[in-house]
Amino acid sequence: MNIEISSFHLELLLQHASEMGALCALTKVGKVKPYLKKSEAFRIYGRANVELWIERGLITPRKDGSDSAAWRIDRMELEAICRAKILLRYL
Repeated sequence: MNIEISSFHLELLLQHASEMGALCALTKVGKVKPYLKKSEAFRIYGRANVELWIERGLITPRKDGSDSAAWRIDRMELEAICRAKILLRYL
């Protein structure tokens, strides 16, 4: 099976893949937090986007404690969904 892809699309895919790899490495060495609070995710990715992704089950918010504990969302999940959304515009 042969798949043809333009050099522009290949460059775009490689750029996003390398940025995701860098973010993963930074997370593993502790330079970037692996989780974001829900409010941080809203600010970075947009409230409507984050709520839609949660509603569709694309990302999973986690709660550490009981009633007053803050929700946290995995940064890599958010980035993967966000970048997939961007790439779908071009492909």
